[in-house]
Amino acid sequence: MTKDLVVKTNRLNMAIHNLSLTEIRIIQLAIVDARENGTGLSADKPLRIQANRYADVFGTTRQTAHEVILEAENNLFERRFTFIDERDGKPVKSRWVQQVKYLNDECAIEVILTSAVVEEIKRIDGSQTPFTEYLLKQISDLNSVYATRLYELLIQWKSVGKTPIFELNQFREQLGIGVNEYDRMYDFKKRVLDFSISDINEHTDITAGYNQHKAGRIITGFSFYFKPKKPKKIEKPAAKPKTKPQNNQLDLLNNETLKRINRCTKEQQKAIIDNVEKTLTGVKQARFKVAKTSSLEKFVTEFATEINEGVMSVVGVITT
Repeated sequence: MTKDLVVKTNRLNMAIHNLSLTEIRIIQLAIVDARENGTGLSADKPLRIQANRYADVFGTTRQTAHEVILEAENNLFERRFTFIDERDGKPVKSRWVQQVKYLNDECAIEVILTSAVVEEIKRIDGSQTPFTEYLLKQISDLNSVYATRLYELLIQWKSVGKTPIFELNQFREQLGIGVNEYDRMYDFKKRVLDFSISDINEHTDITAGYNQHKAGRIITGFSFYFKPKKPKKIEKPAAKPKTKPQNNQLDLLNNETLKRINRCTKEQQKAIIDNVEKTLTGVKQARFKVAKTSSLEKFVTEFATEINEGVMSVVGVITT
């Protein structure tokens, strides 16, 4: 099983709600931990989220996690969501949790999810129910509840990389925006949409954008397009420079070879060079022909090994 995978039905993902960022994160952790720890989801079994678990996943200090969880405990019980009943097309309202308790001594919060939430998660297992899934790490660095909700709505359509048109009023409710919040389109686009898109593009695994749709001059909805980011290339480590002992050994070979060939007569030097050239082929032979026209020291430096063997074959061991 993939670690920290959030899975829920598309119906629950598209639900209208106004959870805060902390409350969304608590619900996400409850879903993940229940599935991964073998606890199982139940409408009568409490799920415990520790402050240090929250801090580790969402990159906060333990003190901050303690404070936001305590604050969430005061509001989470009152939070509701609305989804559409597929049988008759009518809206259904439900709470997220039926019980919540803060455990001060353990720096943890315990929640019992409602049967509606449990059903929308459990019905995925072994069924053909359309569902949305994503890794917690993809949204853990997002800075706003709007960016988090928008990412969830987009990733539901990851198989095609684009969404249908979200009707404006319902879309605002899905993002958790109140009736009197950002009621000017300029503010909605700048402070909600543009900020959320920038946040998603910087901190998640996708790059997204949007199109606005109008009826006459009035904006009536938005559609989104996105694509996965390319994985970062792993750069090969730079070749290690030759160590000092290796350089010293090469210098010693060059010096010894130069001494040996300098002790040879002109005829012996010519015989050595001719013999070495015959043993070479291709590019190396061409380089040898060029190198032998340069100074003897430079020539010997480039072909020290070959020339040293040539000296041995022509005149034998020369004591230096």
